[in-house]
Amino acid sequence: MEPRSRRGSARCGPRASSPTSYRAAPRGGPISVEPRINDRIRVPEVRLVGPGGEQVGIVAIGDALRLAQESDLDLVEVAPTARPPVCKLMDYGKWKYENAQKAREARRNQAHTIIKEMKLRPKIDPHDYATKRGHVVRFLKAGDKVKITIMFRGREQSRPELGFRLLQRLAEDVQELGFVESAPKQDGRNMIMVMAPHRNVKAEAKSRQQRPAPEESQQPV
Repeated sequence: MEPRSRRGSARCGPRASSPTSYRAAPRGGPISVEPRINDRIRVPEVRLVGPGGEQVGIVAIGDALRLAQESDLDLVEVAPTARPPVCKLMDYGKWKYENAQKAREARRNQAHTIIKEMKLRPKIDPHDYATKRGHVVRFLKAGDKVKITIMFRGREQSRPELGFRLLQRLAEDVQELGFVESAPKQDGRNMIMVMAPHRNVKAEAKSRQQRPAPEESQQPV
């Protein structure tokens, strides 16, 4: 009796492996954000803008480079995604320097928002309240925002109106210096309100910070 043959037991050859796609790892350093200038612009033609902003039109890249050389200027690609790319005749070094100066001035004039924090209890005594209010006044006069937190403990948590009235009272006491930017809201066991200085108060604080300190007069010994 002949043995039964098993189906699929014989192989006709090596099994073909399924193709696997591999993504090539990026090579090189970070992509430059500097615009292409002069001979780095590798396109057949460009839409040329003159140094005064006048439209020259579409010209061959060779003619654009020749005009830049004759004018002792650079050919700078200002709109690389346009078709054809837009290039402008300019002094690239001067333009780059002026842009760096503008960015530095903008960072210098940028307002850095500082949020101070003041914590109170709902049943605060008058002396402590006056002290805390003085701190809030000082923060607002300095041009800073203030986060006021009412902390509830034990049975005080069932009386949130005490904290609300205290925050309202504080806002009214310092209303000449600031306003309620974020209304009182419950946050777990606490109630939080944020106050910000008025624009004129913030401007005065900024001018005081920029004002040079007076020089100390030296008396002869």
